[in-house]
Amino acid sequence: MATIEHPGSENHERAKFSEMKQGTAEDWAIIGGEYRNFAKGVADRVLDHLKLLDGDFGGFPVCRLEHSLQTATRAYRDGRDERYVVMALLHDIGDTLGTYNHPDVAAAIIKPFVSERDHWICEKHGAFQGYFYFHHVGMNRDIREQYRGNPHFEACAEFCEKYDQAAFDANYDSAPLEFFEPMVRRVMEKPINSMYAKVVDD
Repeated sequence: MATIEHPGSENHERAKFSEMKQGTAEDWAIIGGEYRNFAKGVADRVLDHLKLLDGDFGGFPVCRLEHSLQTATRAYRDGRDERYVVMALLHDIGDTLGTYNHPDVAAAIIKPFVSERDHWICEKHGAFQGYFYFHHVGMNRDIREQYRGNPHFEACAEFCEKYDQAAFDANYDSAPLEFFEPMVRRVMEKPINSMYAKVVDD
């Protein structure tokens, strides 16, 4: 079996410092090169993590991956742009690691690659989605009202109404994950909102 060599492995040149403040331009050139190579794989790592949702129903009519595919498919078929569709696909990717704050996890992952509006939708969709069920579990369904007045309020309400809350139909013909993979790779190829973007550009 072939050994997979990861960026930054023992076979790669490494910086010489033991504290960051000791680092030289040469050290950071090495690290920057490794960073750029590693960054190229972010889309594949995200897609691999998304696949963890496959078969995880959590009591819902469809598994979490199917819900994600259905949400993205509905957005795509409604003519949404590619970054929006990728946000729709990944909006629940935080379910596995952020049990109590999954929207925050997903929003952090997509933030470098989407607009302020799309990031806000992803970050707040949990509160807005609650409008459709919080009253059944002893919670306040109007918790989203705390965000009323935000310029993205209606966009988030629309996302949840048209795509998110509607995406639990076991008979819906969702596009497969393979259909969305090229979109994810294109969107995540280069950040548009990141303080580290210059490192990738260099």
